[in-house]
Amino acid sequence: MLQDIRDNAQSTIAKVIVGLLIISLSIWGMDAIIGGFTGEPEVATVNGQDITEREFLRTVQMESQQRLMQMENPDQSLLDEDQIRRDVLDALIREAVLTQDAQSQGLELTDADIDSLITQMPQFQVDGQFNRDRFVATVRNLGMGVAEFRESMRKNYVVNQIRAAIVQTGVVAPENAAHLLAIQNQTRDFRVLTLDGSSVQDKVDVTEADVQAYYDENRDQFRQPEQVDAAYITLSQGALAESIEVSEDEVRAYYEERAEEYAREERRAAHILVEAGDEGQETLATIQQRLEDGESFAVLAEEYSVDTVSAQEGGDLGFAGRGVYDEAFEDALFGLEEGEVSGPVETSFGLHLIKLEEVRRSDVPAFDELREDLRLELARTKASERFAEVRSQLADAAYAADDLAGPAEELGLEIRVVEGVSRDGGAAPFDHAGLVRQLFSEDVLEGGYNTELIDVGDNVSVVARVREYHEPRQLELADVEPEIRRILERTETRDALAARVDELVAQLESGTSADELGAGEWQQFENQGRSVSGLSPRVVQEVFSMARPDGDSPTVGRAVTADQAAVIVLTGVNEGEVDQEGAEYQQLMRFLAQLEGQREYTAYQQYLRNTAEVERN
Repeated sequence: MLQDIRDNAQSTIAKVIVGLLIISLSIWGMDAIIGGFTGEPEVATVNGQDITEREFLRTVQMESQQRLMQMENPDQSLLDEDQIRRDVLDALIREAVLTQDAQSQGLELTDADIDSLITQMPQFQVDGQFNRDRFVATVRNLGMGVAEFRESMRKNYVVNQIRAAIVQTGVVAPENAAHLLAIQNQTRDFRVLTLDGSSVQDKVDVTEADVQAYYDENRDQFRQPEQVDAAYITLSQGALAESIEVSEDEVRAYYEERAEEYAREERRAAHILVEAGDEGQETLATIQQRLEDGESFAVLAEEYSVDTVSAQEGGDLGFAGRGVYDEAFEDALFGLEEGEVSGPVETSFGLHLIKLEEVRRSDVPAFDELREDLRLELARTKASERFAEVRSQLADAAYAADDLAGPAEELGLEIRVVEGVSRDGGAAPFDHAGLVRQLFSEDVLEGGYNTELIDVGDNVSVVARVREYHEPRQLELADVEPEIRRILERTETRDALAARVDELVAQLESGTSADELGAGEWQQFENQGRSVSGLSPRVVQEVFSMARPDGDSPTVGRAVTADQAAVIVLTGVNEGEVDQEGAEYQQLMRFLAQLEGQREYTAYQQYLRNTAEVERN
């Protein structure tokens, strides 16, 4: 082979190729050669602007990681890669269209603008100051370079400016909001007669012939799917921790190292809470001035604080350690000296002024009190370090082995057995979709191999193999007769209840009064809203969907479920109260306006997308 290469290198064809390369270099330079090979491929073109393959693949990777992070038990095998690629490409096309629109409107950020935004972002700050190392590390963790992150900010910021401008233009007619609120606050007067399944038991009669007929007509419902019996090995960090020995000397050394951490610090705080907003800021400024003038914090708390419980005690909240208060409140409290008052602190509750009244520290618990907890903590730490190593060993051993006995013996693990695992899963850990998919893969099911090592939980991994395969089979009538009988009894009970209710409704509509029915005790409800208690949701839904009574004639309705039915007599509809100055109305107006604004922005996006020239490659 090498000799052939040498011979060809001296051939006439090779000399011609070299000559052409020299001519190209002399006329057009190196780009004439390299450009033809390194021109970055594109996956789509939007109005003449390319979406590069590199950008597309990087975004696909980021989106895949994001979806994994959203899973309770992250499993790569559960990701639909094709769907992710489609979603990402659609998103990049939409982003390109919106970015081009922003540019056409003259919206852009300068480098100085981007610098200013970045330095103000809390995730890039340490102790309230911008930290370049944290910025670079955070960006890299996102899978981006600094230049890519800056460009992403440049695009997203101007696009969001347009979005915010359009969304804020959303307008809703006050009459619409008032009408919706009136419907929401509407109350009704009605009576309900409830019948349960026992009242129609004499109408329910399921015979052997009925069971046989149902079985014959629905045989496909009573097929046992294909199943496997499986052997498996579980490796868990918790089990490793239990098997790890920790010496008394190690525990004592760990106690001496951590002792001070167990001396819990508690702080006694007092606060003044006002509602957030411009008025709240003005109120706090007034309180701060009065504090500077020498007035008592406790007296001002009683006068101003909207936390009426603590206000009665001068704002006193008692002693508390870390992890009790809102994060912003806690950070402010634990940054104060005794007797010091904080500046305004905003939390989800409103605006606070916080005063540190007193600090106390508990004694360090004795070694004997903490011995077992410390031993377990040390064991877990060692297990965490050991888990990754053992997991790698188990993955390699299971991949190379023809069974599980060897890997189990090598690592001192137990082989367990589970029966009746279907493609829909089985008992834990075979309730994990990724593990089940592996178990029913061609290599494992037909080839007789072990599965890959699958992470089924937090620091819990499983490898399995098929012991026995069971073909799908038709279940015999005797096996499913109780289930069929229950189905038929529920169906007949529902039908009987419906028939009885229809009979009672017909009597009421023909003029018989509710009291004359003699079918049971009626429940009376007056001026009840949609949150009425003591009734099933199905009945409440029916009550508020019934037509208004016509004059003195009530409206009659019915509601039927599998084991209960109700006759409803609606006698009155009371209009809901609407206070157009109230918070409920104002909140609804803002909500509806936001919905309308978002609808308009969605339509605007769609217009841009429909009018764009998009070419997918």
